Amino acid sequence: MANRDRLKDIAPFVASVEHGSFTAAAEYLHLTSSAISKSVARLEERLGSRLFERTTRRLALTDAGQAFYETCTRVLGELAEAESVLAAQRSIPVGRLRIAVPNTFGRLQVMPLINQFCLQNPEMQISLAFSDRFVDLFEEGVDIAIRIGGSTNFPPSLGFRFLGNERLIFCASPDYLRQHGTPASLQELTERRAIVYDRVDGSTGPWHIVSPDGRTVTRTMSYRMALGEGEAQVSAVVAGLGVAQMATWLLDKALASGALVPILPELAVDGLPLYVVWPRRKQLMPKVDALLTALAELKISP
Repeated sequence: MANRDRLKDIAPFVASVEHGSFTAAAEYLHLTSSAISKSVARLEERLGSRLFERTTRRLALTDAGQAFYETCTRVLGELAEAESVLAAQRSIPVGRLRIAVPNTFGRLQVMPLINQFCLQNPEMQISLAFSDRFVDLFEEGVDIAIRIGGSTNFPPSLGFRFLGNERLIFCASPDYLRQHGTPASLQELTERRAIVYDRVDGSTGPWHIVSPDGRTVTRTMSYRMALGEGEAQVSAVVAGLGVAQMATWLLDKALASGALVPILPELAVDGLPLYVVWPRRKQLMPKVDALLTALAELKISP
């Protein structure tokens, strides 16, 4: 069946839901009640599911009908926004955007850009979810997400932009170094008690070290504290409890203020890659395009 034949039954179905009856839908679409009824019947036959519980007073959606209605309204909304870009060349972004960002990176690096974006685009409604778990954009209805690490083999349905790699450095507080001395070599550094990241699976984040042959290898460290939150890890290092290897984007303020200082900067290495990803079919929407442009300002500290 041609796509246009599939689409022509959608409008009568959606109108029937939103106006409460075939008669009201017919008046709205300037069709007959019989035409609306036949259109919905064709749709139910093609889908193999009953969409309405028909009563004498009002149409009521079945569970399948409710799910299909939500899909239809989303698709119709996306079509309308795409047409506004291609036909009307609308430049003012409006509507809702659902964004997913990693917890700490989202608060420290993304939130300031989102605040500025909202000030510049008062007609936008932003829903911002903070989570370190993998987010499936299609299943969860997310418009734009930022990912740290994970697979970089993106499917054709996803658009993506590489933001850069984290830069991992070793650091400690000035007080810690005055009390315990500044390590002069990798060997001395690895003998110190570390402040490490505590992963959800119960393991700890290893240190990334360049081996003599130039490869970056990982080493699980003996630790004084394992913390499952990046800002808490920074706080412990600032308090002088040990040394750590962390991403520079997490350390910007502490390094700038002198609360932390780098150790053996020549041992700095690249960490995980960061990407902005989005459903490719949404890229023509003004609201998505505008936020992607704003997120292009997101810089990963060198």
